[in-house]
Amino acid sequence: MISPLAVVAPGTVLGSGATVEEFCLIGRAEEGEPTRIGDGARLRSHTVVYHGNRIGARFQTGHHVLVREHNTIGENVSIGSLSVVEHHVTIEDGVRIHSQCFIPEYTVLRENAWIGPRVTITNAPFPKCPDVSSCMRGVTVEAGARVGANVTILPGVTIGAGALIGAGAVVTRDVPPRTVVVGPAARVVKNVDELLCPVGAAHQPYPGPPGTEEDPA
Repeated sequence: MISPLAVVAPGTVLGSGATVEEFCLIGRAEEGEPTRIGDGARLRSHTVVYHGNRIGARFQTGHHVLVREHNTIGENVSIGSLSVVEHHVTIEDGVRIHSQCFIPEYTVLRENAWIGPRVTITNAPFPKCPDVSSCMRGVTVEAGARVGANVTILPGVTIGAGALIGAGAVVTRDVPPRTVVVGPAARVVKNVDELLCPVGAAHQPYPGPPGTEEDPA
């Protein structure tokens, strides 16, 4: 069932039994491969799914979900209301992403991972670094790991299989499998001028005197 108030781009492939509610925009693209969504999907109102996605059966979204382009999403995946999934993300079978989550590019969520509400995953070690695109490092959440509400995970971190991250934690380093992690980690560690590119590029993330790295605008 596709609502007459939804827009499904030409070439988009929807499996049998799919439901697309009012004001959804599916297959949004200027160019590129069409999006394919498996049988039994339910896309709730105001969902936006870009082109080039490969999505398995029984995919579900809440309201106002955004899924960018070129993602691989398995079967029985659910994404809660107001969540954003950026491009080139891998989400395996049975993953549950709750409401108001941010899943950036190059994130990998393994089978049956559970992402609680308002979780923020990051991938840029130094935002607005002049060469930030070459420094991005995706987060991996291994199979069956559970990430509690309001958790922030820093770039490049791997959460081990079956681990449990307590609500509000700031995860700054890899977590071994079946480990329980709790608490924030904010503390003064160095001056901005001492920062080095984490992947070895020959530049300072924030060159120049304090404040000069900001855009003129």
